Amino acid sequence: MTVGFDSNQNHYLFNDKNTVPIVFIHGVGLNNLMWEPQIKALKEYSTITYDLLGHGKTPFNNEEVSLTDFSNQLTSLLDFLKIDKINLVGFSLGSLIALDFASKFQKKLNKLAVIGTTYKRTNIERSQVIERFNQAKLNMPISKQALKRWFSEKYLEMHPEIYDQFTKILNKKPEDHSNFLKAYKVFANHKDDIKKIKKITTRTLVMTGSNDPGSTVAMSKYLSNDLINSSFIEINNGKHLCSIECSDDVNINLKKFINN
Repeated sequence: MTVGFDSNQNHYLFNDKNTVPIVFIHGVGLNNLMWEPQIKALKEYSTITYDLLGHGKTPFNNEEVSLTDFSNQLTSLLDFLKIDKINLVGFSLGSLIALDFASKFQKKLNKLAVIGTTYKRTNIERSQVIERFNQAKLNMPISKQALKRWFSEKYLEMHPEIYDQFTKILNKKPEDHSNFLKAYKVFANHKDDIKKIKKITTRTLVMTGSNDPGSTVAMSKYLSNDLINSSFIEINNGKHLCSIECSDDVNINLKKFINN
């Protein structure tokens, strides 16, 4: 496992097994550690996890950030590692980045998987996420309400270490909170470019938890229908972070998708 920084100070972890690498993109406010269940389950594959701009150990000093910035970050990392082809997996904001990347760099992709993606939000759904963003701008604690959206109460009761881990990640230092807001703004105000989505020809797997209140089953079905070459899988009893709570189901489906 290689752990380091590329020439643009993007923090990454690369487990090279001489296969087409699986690259994982985490969600807003998180870091590469959210993918630990996948890295353990897919240890026979080459895997790359990294911290998004302004997250984890990757710095970011500009006043605003965009999906283009995030896609260019991934391009920079792949160029540094001299990797021409990848399988790409994104979660939440990471899914929006993955779709943006796919629309621009399809030749770099073997397969694409997105988990917990927002798509065709209703006016009510859009107002709800903007309200959460406005609360975050006021430095109001969002960790408890976020964890309730991301995990079932039963799972958090059985795994207090997960509750503690994600509470610490979400409670930002002032300099980290500023970058968190920049990324959260992108996520909250994102508007789908449906024409761009319909031009993505990469084989794609769309997954979401059956109980995800923010990235709903309906959203994922709309996305899967608009993608040219896509399939949809609903993760039973999963909430937003089904990749952790329902990691066995998610990992089995990822393996099948990548192997086929």
